[in-house]
Amino acid sequence: MTVSELFCQREKSVLSQYAFLTSNTRGREKKIEPCPNRTEFQRDRDKILHSKSFRRLMHKTQVFFLPQDEHFRTRMTHTLEVTQIARIIARALRLNEDLCEASALGHDLGHTPFGHTGEKAMQLFYSPDFTHYKQSIRVVEKLEKDGKGLNLTYEVKDAILNHSGDNVASTLEGRIVNLADRIAYINHDIDDAVRGGIISLNDIPKHLLDVLGTGHSERINNMVTSVITESTDKNYIKMSDEISKATMELRTFLFDNVYHNKIAKSEEDKAIEMLRILFEHFVKHPNEMPIGYQKNLENEPVERCVCDFVSSMTDRYAIDLFRELYVPSMWRRQL
Repeated sequence: MTVSELFCQREKSVLSQYAFLTSNTRGREKKIEPCPNRTEFQRDRDKILHSKSFRRLMHKTQVFFLPQDEHFRTRMTHTLEVTQIARIIARALRLNEDLCEASALGHDLGHTPFGHTGEKAMQLFYSPDFTHYKQSIRVVEKLEKDGKGLNLTYEVKDAILNHSGDNVASTLEGRIVNLADRIAYINHDIDDAVRGGIISLNDIPKHLLDVLGTGHSERINNMVTSVITESTDKNYIKMSDEISKATMELRTFLFDNVYHNKIAKSEEDKAIEMLRILFEHFVKHPNEMPIGYQKNLENEPVERCVCDFVSSMTDRYAIDLFRELYVPSMWRRQL
């Protein structure tokens, strides 16, 4: 037997009856030869890790725009924290850790520059239906690898598409990623907001800290433990009612005091206006986009292709490109 076949055989004997077995995958749109050393979900993990869109996450905003302190989270560090939390839960529940890992690593590949501010900009200037999770699917199906896409398995794409809000993935592993995403951003955004002087721990309602814990690690551990305790040997993924209620109240606190905070979002209007100008510029001059985005102009509206280009940008690239196009350079005498 090959190594990958041994992995699949081991899954059947070790994993929970509710786990999604790799051997049951619905497969890929384009069939490829099996890998002797990796299962299909392990291959998806590697496809995502080696993609350009994954590398760009290191220079995309999580909450705070272009912070000088390098300890603030980026979209990539957020992704890594989500992945680790998802793997911990999956391992404890004896679910498919590889499926969780690949899905978590890919869940934000379509995120815009400047975080949800960029997402808001694309909703204003391209389509109200634009979401980062739908764009993530477009990235893995159509935009990566010069238009070939990553050709991921159905289950990983399903988890990516349904990782946000009230969306429900078809596998328990996908539902773990949804909860892991929430656990990660609630806690690390508190950490960053305290570091940035936006809030202090004393601002957080005491009854929430009494339930969830006062420290960063303690809160994550309590949330993760609650998911594991409530979901062991069950065909669902959930927290206890007490922890879930406190978690959602803490999330509401973050929206009121951090995500909508005037200081934290002081540059938001500038970012939206800059993205508007870039969007409109490339709609008028689509031939100035990289060739990979121009290729799709033959079959899709120019606005769709420009949205792909603008949403793919990192914060730095968007600012540099705007400066290049619209900010005069100092004239120097030609030698």
